[in-house]
Amino acid sequence: GAAGAAALLNCAGSLASAQRGLLWLLAYEHHYRQQILAALAANHGRVPATAGVIEAQFVFCMDDREEGSRRHLEEVNPAFETFGAAGFFGVPMFWQGIDDETPAALCPIVVRPTNTLREDPPAGAEEALRQHRRRRQLRLAWQEKLHQGSRRGWLQASLLTVAAGPAALLALLARTLAPSRFAALIDGRREAFERPVPGVPGLTAEAAEAARQASAERPRRGFSEDEQLARVGGFLRSIGLTANFAPLVVIVGHGSDSRNNPHLAAYDCGACSGRHGGPNARVFAALANRPQVRARLAEQGLAIPPTTYFVGAEHNTCDESYLWYDLEQLPASHRQAFAALRADCARAAGLHAVERCRRFASAPRDPSPRQAQRHLADRRQDLAQARPELGHATVASAFIGRRTMSRGAFFDRRVFLISYDPLPDVDGGILEATLLAAGPVGAGINLEYYFSTVDNEGFGCGTKVMHNLAGLFGVMQGASSDLRTGLPLQMIEIHEPMRLLVVVEQTLELLTAIYQRQPPLRELIGNGWVVVVAKHPETGVMHLFDPAAGWQPWNDADADAGAAAPPLPEVERSVDWFAGHRQALPPALLRRPLPGG
Repeated sequence: GAAGAAALLNCAGSLASAQRGLLWLLAYEHHYRQQILAALAANHGRVPATAGVIEAQFVFCMDDREEGSRRHLEEVNPAFETFGAAGFFGVPMFWQGIDDETPAALCPIVVRPTNTLREDPPAGAEEALRQHRRRRQLRLAWQEKLHQGSRRGWLQASLLTVAAGPAALLALLARTLAPSRFAALIDGRREAFERPVPGVPGLTAEAAEAARQASAERPRRGFSEDEQLARVGGFLRSIGLTANFAPLVVIVGHGSDSRNNPHLAAYDCGACSGRHGGPNARVFAALANRPQVRARLAEQGLAIPPTTYFVGAEHNTCDESYLWYDLEQLPASHRQAFAALRADCARAAGLHAVERCRRFASAPRDPSPRQAQRHLADRRQDLAQARPELGHATVASAFIGRRTMSRGAFFDRRVFLISYDPLPDVDGGILEATLLAAGPVGAGINLEYYFSTVDNEGFGCGTKVMHNLAGLFGVMQGASSDLRTGLPLQMIEIHEPMRLLVVVEQTLELLTAIYQRQPPLRELIGNGWVVVVAKHPETGVMHLFDPAAGWQPWNDADADAGAAAPPLPEVERSVDWFAGHRQALPPALLRRPLPGG
């Protein structure tokens, strides 16, 4: 009662600040953990392992923002199946696009690529590429003169101000009043002037390249045939996609685009070193479509039907748009199905935009999908917008297991979803590799947000509004501060700082064996940087790992009251749960995403 609560508060008040902070953290985590584990327990067995005819399969990044994308796709079309994985899709590489000056690593920071892939012009397009590069260099030169010339000499600066001032004022007004429309106009004019040439990734290494030893210091140009086999086969096995292939399998990388944002890399794919994951998705799809790769996979028992086609795509997490790669190569037999799939993706993106708008203070209340997408598009192009999107704010947990764990439940875009099938992984080798690849990515993101939230001045970098770029490698506050590290205030305002709750669908014995033989995992888990729960693949029984006491059984009863938690609310669709709410929501069960629903 009230007296007991008062006594507890008095007791907490008598503790030292550090002890009191730890106590509140543990209580906060316990409250959230009970909600999440109760939802997983209630959802256990609701979704059948086999769901009949699958129209299409999507492989997204494990990113928590894609939890909403996957959930809405499955609501729009329950015949869709979705997977999640680290967003480099098992293809670590140095990537150089057709307009890139130097290659960039697209993989987790702890991985060192040994392959370089470059975009080449299509056969016969060499002259078009030369013209494109000449026009592009001309535009960049004039842009440099306009931006930097106003700083060099009073006469040149005065002339430029008089000549370009009226046009700059009109552009500023247009970008302020109609940012997305003006940006589309400028982008269209730029493309018309530059005449870009589509690039073709050079996938396969030549014989001499394939024969030599590749290293991070001297990477191989392209992939050898053996590397292609290992990349495609290893990745598909790691996510449990080894049978029942749909006619269309979409590999979806992600990135974020916004204007005037010195922290843009913090919104991009953490598994791609803070860059866009679209090239990885494109390359994986192209490798998986190669007949030579499929023939060798079939020899290993992984048969991809000839009726299955892989498509690469990139999801813009800022405005919910999709970029589709190499559609000119799409077989005629798949075009009608792809058109329907693309329409479903557009519908799901609109619903996801509505869900996201509830967390923005300046967004319209209860918008239509079209209004929500327009608002997100305007945020992306607004020069004055310090919050183009909210990034990983509110992320708090990760699920490693089959989609049946979480499909049919609402988790409010707070969960990393990593696909893994525990049944064929009898020795734990797949899980071990998954934990080593995805663990540092998820824990790193979570801890980055945690420390930037609990002490933004010490571990974060303060408000974005006053940031100036310093040498293109960091930011400083105003004109005279030290370099600032961590995340800006605008990225963590709604974040709830908790350690990452990792729920793994596997037996205690296998998880214990992996933990004991992997020092990186012992460092993360044993030192309490993340909290791990094991969920038995068949029974659904869960155990919480205590570094001091080992595995402890979990139940949904409150430790003090001894009463079971109330049943989870059940609604038809996500919108029925989040409509009218602007704060973080607890889990709920959904009826619509269930196959056959």
